[in-house]
Amino acid sequence: MAHDKHSEKKEETFKFEITKTRIWQVVAGVLGIAVIYLIFFSGGKNSAPTQFPDLGGQAGDNAVPQRQDIDLDDDAVLGDPNAPVTIVSFEDYQCPYCGRAFQDTFPQIKKDYIDTGKVKMVFRDFPLSFHPEALPAAEAAECAGDQGKYWEYHDELFKNQQLLSSSLYPQLASQLGLDTAKFQQCLDSGKHTQEVQNDFAYGSQAGVSGTPTFFINGVMLVGAQPYSAFKQVIDAELASQ
Repeated sequence: MAHDKHSEKKEETFKFEITKTRIWQVVAGVLGIAVIYLIFFSGGKNSAPTQFPDLGGQAGDNAVPQRQDIDLDDDAVLGDPNAPVTIVSFEDYQCPYCGRAFQDTFPQIKKDYIDTGKVKMVFRDFPLSFHPEALPAAEAAECAGDQGKYWEYHDELFKNQQLLSSSLYPQLASQLGLDTAKFQQCLDSGKHTQEVQNDFAYGSQAGVSGTPTFFINGVMLVGAQPYSAFKQVIDAELASQ
């Protein structure tokens, strides 16, 4: 009988230890869920999002997975107008990430796809309100476009991004051999102000919330993405033709 009582006592102790272990497992699980909730939900309350930011661009940031029909408007086209793939970019000439995309990614895209007739590119203006030179720079490019030098002027604006100013715009026009008097008259008259603003309004409606934003055959790619990100989408589009 003594042996049986000892066994029963040992069994009760064992059951208690198991119960206690299970309780702590449950408590630990609840605490873990609480920590995850705090990290993912509470943390965002202390940060105010910036409307229409410059975007450094991480793969998938603000991406819209579905394809959209993007209007080319009457903006200048770089490349073969009949190219099977179209890249429409919404950019700001004063945006540093747009400048990075122009310097680091655009040359390779141009070499591999635009110059080979596979891709055409359309630049649509998206001047951010906190970049004071974004709007006048965009208007200057449009005025250069009136004289057939849109893309050449576009390139010079990005090459001189740190110097954007009212004094730079006629200098660039002169360097490109434009009629500077007509160019300045165009700029002073605000001839293209509404056109630039219309680009911005349309981009906003299309889901653009920062610069640069690209649409590759309607597939959105956000930020200063590496060449490989563009290549993946472009090659997929070419393969589907």
